[in-house]
Amino acid sequence: MTTAPPATGAGPADPPVDRALKRERFGWYSYDWAMSVFNTSVTTVFLAPYLTSIAESAADADGRIHPLGISVPSGSYFGYVLSLSVVLQVLVLPLTGAIADRSGRKRQLLAAFATLGSLCTMAMFFVADERYLLGAALFVVANLCFGAATVVYYSWLPDLAGPDERDAVSSRGWAIGYLGGALLLALSLGLFTNYESLGLTEGEAVRICLASAGVWWAGFTVVSVTLLRNRRPRDVEPVAGGRSAGALAGGFRQLGATLRDLRRYRLTLWFLAAYLLFNDGVQTVIGVSAQYGKEQLELSQTTLVSAILLVQVVAFFGALALGRIAAHVGAKRTILWALVVWTGVLVIAYFLQAGAALQFYGLATIIGFVLGGTQALSRSLFSQLIPPGREAEYFGFYEISDRGTSWLGPFLFALTYQLTESYRYAIFSLIFFFVVGGIMLAKLNIRQAIIEAGNTPPERL
Repeated sequence: MTTAPPATGAGPADPPVDRALKRERFGWYSYDWAMSVFNTSVTTVFLAPYLTSIAESAADADGRIHPLGISVPSGSYFGYVLSLSVVLQVLVLPLTGAIADRSGRKRQLLAAFATLGSLCTMAMFFVADERYLLGAALFVVANLCFGAATVVYYSWLPDLAGPDERDAVSSRGWAIGYLGGALLLALSLGLFTNYESLGLTEGEAVRICLASAGVWWAGFTVVSVTLLRNRRPRDVEPVAGGRSAGALAGGFRQLGATLRDLRRYRLTLWFLAAYLLFNDGVQTVIGVSAQYGKEQLELSQTTLVSAILLVQVVAFFGALALGRIAAHVGAKRTILWALVVWTGVLVIAYFLQAGAALQFYGLATIIGFVLGGTQALSRSLFSQLIPPGREAEYFGFYEISDRGTSWLGPFLFALTYQLTESYRYAIFSLIFFFVVGGIMLAKLNIRQAIIEAGNTPPERL
């Protein structure tokens, strides 16, 4: 178990895989198991079509609603809500990372954000009738907490795995997360498909599924908080007495210093820009897939939920498989080939026939295989580009476009639909993110970027 950080510039050393380290890694994997249900059951499957239907029931004769006096089509509502939640994250997540690094109280921060986020998710049970504003408010707070907790969670990766282990450890975490998401989604699917025999309405079944994600998130977070441990801050002055006010003020100062210092790490910034683009595309495809399937392809809710469940199961194997591929050909090359597949996915999605459930399942299988690996390898690759001692802070910038936190993609999707009134054009427009982000990543010298950040490159990139 590592007990002290490596010297600045030396890069993190590979920790011995002893019993204590295995125990802490299990706690780290457990949080992916805990939080993935929010991204799967809430953001991807149930909330988008449900909140859209709530908005449609409250719409006027022209099919428009007027949240806070702003007129928008009901079909664009969820996309704009998701974008709003991430605009707030742009302001909050880097500060969260700075406070986490400066205070050294990551366990407490993880527990606090996960608790608030899960409570808001449980409260989605009360989103009914025409309460689209309540649904939006709860989701914005829950997604903000989801992102903040994820920033803290990611920052443990360099402490738990050395450069040559990181792709494998990150891939296992993603795989376990998909397994947890698939298990709860399977239970939710069983409830949803049998809601009539249980004496429930369809809306009540959806609300129970949403609330159950909050219960799952809160319950399994206890395991992670119990097993993970805090570490002394590196390369920052400790907060005197650990006072929250001092941590907040120090966090602002630390964030300001990092923003000024970022110019020294231009290649890290280049990777962040590339990741912002291509992962925004990944997250948007996942976030709007249920809406696209329901509104454009006219598929049943059961088909949509079972397709997402298929994605989760395949993604478990895909994350492990791409992790092994990266061990042979390098993480960067593996990610680039995955982006080619993502581009093909959008082309296929544009031509899918309405009502063709088998075609939708086939596409879900392809998505599942590349989904986990794309994200797991991006996470481990970025962890190599962070200056030692700044992990949570830099992951705060990274998380702006991580799971459930994309904003450019949902905005483009919603805007394209508003201009064309076609979900096919809206889904096709997302190709932009994969092409431009892939080109930027292809031009990046990863080895030079790792050395520039003061770390040791792994044997294979």
